[in-house]
Amino acid sequence: MAISKRRFFWLDLEMTGLDPSDDRILEAAVIITDKAFNPVFEWDTPIYQEPRILETMNDWCQSHHKKSGLLDRIQDGINEKELDQKLCEIAQCHLRKDKKEIVLCGNSISHDRQFVQRYLPEFSKRLHYRVLDVTSLKIIFRDLYKLEYKKKNQHLALSDIKESLEELKYYLQFININNLPCL
Repeated sequence: MAISKRRFFWLDLEMTGLDPSDDRILEAAVIITDKAFNPVFEWDTPIYQEPRILETMNDWCQSHHKKSGLLDRIQDGINEKELDQKLCEIAQCHLRKDKKEIVLCGNSISHDRQFVQRYLPEFSKRLHYRVLDVTSLKIIFRDLYKLEYKKKNQHLALSDIKESLEELKYYLQFININNLPCL
């Protein structure tokens, strides 16, 4: 099946902490959307980490990931190498074949990208230098217009992407394109 229309690759990772040099990935989710940001594919998985890795998590991560149920799912997860392969497969299957590089989308996606670069080398090679980051709009709308999307902050990868999509749509509703020239 040839995919001819623009699609966006949304990614969210949950980690043992915020430092990619010491912390590891615990969960990953992907949503592929069409150009109107409607989901056409979604997938998520826990990422197996050895107990010694889990023991190094700070108190917030320990508490939150336990409360969310993520820690109970870790032992059934795939490893980071399998995640790397799966992300490449998803991109190959759902994105245009003539587009060699993936524009990564998400909320504060540059931070997740640091973990991708460190632990997911094959997928990282496929990433474009550009990103679509909802946080940029969040900063503009909050600081200039006092408008802010109220997030639930569940910190589960798939629900976080869905919330990021809703947040993006929230901000886009305020943009009036009637005065823009047609392209």
